[in-house]
Amino acid sequence: MEPLKVGLIGLGTVASGVAAVLTKNSREITRRITRTPIIEKVFVRSLERDNPYNLDLTTSIADITDNPDIDVVIELIGGIEPALTYIKTALNNGKSVITANKELIALHGNELLQLAQEKGVFLRFEASVAGGLPILKLLREGLAANEIDTVMGIINGTSNYILTEMSHKGVNFDQCLKEAQAHGYAEADPTFDIKGIDAAHKLTILAATAFGTPLNFEDMHIEGIDTITAEDIAITQAEGYTIKHLGIARKSKQGIELRVHPTLLAKEHQLAQVDGVLNGVYVVGNAVGEQFYSGRGAGSEATASAVIADLIEIIHNNDCRHSAPALGFLEENLQSIPTLPTKSFSSRYYLAFNYLNEITGESIAEALKTVLLEAGVTAEKIKVYDQYQQVILFLEKTVQENVENIINNAMLIKGIEDSKFIRVE
Repeated sequence: MEPLKVGLIGLGTVASGVAAVLTKNSREITRRITRTPIIEKVFVRSLERDNPYNLDLTTSIADITDNPDIDVVIELIGGIEPALTYIKTALNNGKSVITANKELIALHGNELLQLAQEKGVFLRFEASVAGGLPILKLLREGLAANEIDTVMGIINGTSNYILTEMSHKGVNFDQCLKEAQAHGYAEADPTFDIKGIDAAHKLTILAATAFGTPLNFEDMHIEGIDTITAEDIAITQAEGYTIKHLGIARKSKQGIELRVHPTLLAKEHQLAQVDGVLNGVYVVGNAVGEQFYSGRGAGSEATASAVIADLIEIIHNNDCRHSAPALGFLEENLQSIPTLPTKSFSSRYYLAFNYLNEITGESIAEALKTVLLEAGVTAEKIKVYDQYQQVILFLEKTVQENVENIINNAMLIKGIEDSKFIRVE
């Protein structure tokens, strides 16, 4: 049996996991395929580093991308450049590519997929979303008989860990972020995680795969978790809700909603029970109904599992030619569906208004009822929390434009000094 030779770009956490899983599960992997994968070479920035698996290291990228002996290139360095250049070179040289690089796929995936198609090779990126959870393969193959109308998930472990700790311990955001960094769950610069950018990259890929559309990061609405306070957590918990940071892609006759933001979920919702660094994805298809999947969204071997699954698929398809396209639809069948503007987002809404000491909560609540009446929007509940100097409202389903008008008018009420809204699913 002729081996399939792999070139690794990078030897960080995930790449080391690939070497580990290929080594410890070699017998089982070989049983599944017709060619045994071996790591032929690994590109690193310096040869002065640990090499526990005695891999053949090189500091020349051409030893990977231009090497005629290498069949598949696995890019695991992250970021845009030089990863984009390396991948383009490999594809142009007729090599299939696997990557876990969600930022690169979200921003440049369309052109890379077109290049891969032109060269007759594969571009696969299962590990770019939800780590070891095989959600992309499930969407493009397992649920291929369905029209998907909703994909909603917890797809950033750092944000989920922070919100979980805030909920369980009743402490503020800054303290939980420091704890996450101390445990290695958050980067020294956590911006991509806590501002929602990482989740938005992943949702871009999920939405394109679910709906059969080109990748579209530019139209994504993005909010982070750094505005969530301990008071928000305490009040919403008292009302029977959990705050989670969700990526939501929803299709309707009007278009597609693409949004990443903190969300209130009833405590019994399956996603509300996904805690810590775990990921969870909720899918609605018109044949299967509601589906829920949860698992490890990061980590060396969990992510490596997805990378190697892509490798196994490529090995199968070089022989059998039976693979689904990377986004589940042939490129010529992808449809550009309008993305709805933020003001058209339809949801239930939670509103909170902070008021001054010298004003009573009851007077604020009465004034807010007048604002709602004028807006033609109904509140399911209006409640005063004197201990936090807040009046909270739960609105029936409406569009965000109405919510923004309500808040603008409410801020004219004497005594209200601040406001906030969170969507409810």
